[in-house]
Amino acid sequence: MISSKKMDRISNLPEALISHILSFLPTEESALTSVLSKKWRYLFADRPNLDFDGSGIRSHPDTCEWEMADTLRVFTRFVDRVLVLQGNSTLDDFSLKCGHGVDPVCVTNWILNVLERGVSDLDLHFNLVGVCLPSEVFMSKSLVRLRIESQNVIPMDVEDVFLPKLETLYLNKVMLGNCGDCFEKVTSGCHVLEELVLINVYSDFWNRSVSSKTLKRLILSCIDYDKNPDSVSFDTPNVVFLEYYDYVAGKYPKVKFNSLVEASIDLAMTSEQHGLSSYEHLVGDVTDFLVGIRNVQTLNISANTLEVLTFCCDHIPVFHNMIGLTIQTRKSGWESLPALFKKCPNLETLVFDGLSHTFTVKCMDVDGCLCKFSGEVPTCLSSSPVKVLKILRFGDSGVEKETDLIKHFLETMPQLEQLMIYYDTLFDDSVIELSSELKSFPTKASPSCEIQVIFGDPSS
Repeated sequence: MISSKKMDRISNLPEALISHILSFLPTEESALTSVLSKKWRYLFADRPNLDFDGSGIRSHPDTCEWEMADTLRVFTRFVDRVLVLQGNSTLDDFSLKCGHGVDPVCVTNWILNVLERGVSDLDLHFNLVGVCLPSEVFMSKSLVRLRIESQNVIPMDVEDVFLPKLETLYLNKVMLGNCGDCFEKVTSGCHVLEELVLINVYSDFWNRSVSSKTLKRLILSCIDYDKNPDSVSFDTPNVVFLEYYDYVAGKYPKVKFNSLVEASIDLAMTSEQHGLSSYEHLVGDVTDFLVGIRNVQTLNISANTLEVLTFCCDHIPVFHNMIGLTIQTRKSGWESLPALFKKCPNLETLVFDGLSHTFTVKCMDVDGCLCKFSGEVPTCLSSSPVKVLKILRFGDSGVEKETDLIKHFLETMPQLEQLMIYYDTLFDDSVIELSSELKSFPTKASPSCEIQVIFGDPSS
């Protein structure tokens, strides 16, 4: 509790400094200082950043309907009052979180208010029905960062995009109307954009094109519908970080990632493609996409992508720059891994996120899988340049089965210097037993390989 003497010292500070101090508090908390004295009455509103959180206003079984409505009115009046007190003063940051019951008309008016005042950082989170964001959001000369996130898909009419100062754009569950190829339109109107995150953004479902010479980070997730897009293009030569989740496209006319350092790829087949898949003919082709990302240094591929490389890829290009590869597995075959490993001549670190492996007819071919069912050593392992092998989530598919696979890697990978196994088990003795068993394994291809069995999950 602050003494009256300390309170007087604070009150004697310049008003501009007091307002600056209050700006570090949530807006609602700083408003409580208005009861201290006449001097403090409006100081809380004289700040360059505002944040309002109405997302916690939810109906409770024991709450009367009129009490809920009254709480919503209080929240709405508070936001209105603060904005009126600020007048036309310049605003740097505005954050708004709204739940069910907040009037969508009020929400629109609040957004227009801060846009007219030159807000540079706009952060909007919605969980309400009926709101339609104004098109002026995409016609701002002041915005540097824009984030719009919703629990339900919210519509926006986008006729033009002009965001000359925007550096970061994050959209989640937004329907862009009157936009055609929304990705192309949005990026073409952002001249200095460096980071773009589009998660379940809807407009033209069949054609997706991202083009930007300034973009450095790109996250694109379109895996909401069980349909193949007709065309997907990327003209993003300066992107260094990519996360891409989508279904296999009919074609990839342009894929340009010249500067790519790190990528996480989750390409999936549709249910129709799964029904038609066979080893005799392809049901899609992602070769052009892979060629476009071949400069990547660190790659993370999903279990879905493993299937795509088997049934939707004519050939895998050479990844000369790749030094790190992470593979997520589940109950599916590893048919595509031998071909992929052979195209990574400089790979140093290989990570298996799980060792889930399913037997297929390809396991009987020496270079049709990584397992030892064929009785011969796959050439992709005997010539492997990998120095560090990491196994995450060890034991998920059976301790004995996975231990045999690891021994197979130990006796076939000649350059291996370090093996790290993450074992999330309730029993410490299990970790000790596995470590002893592997360290005493006699037929290592690389006798000097250091083996570590680590208790726990590295992601937790």
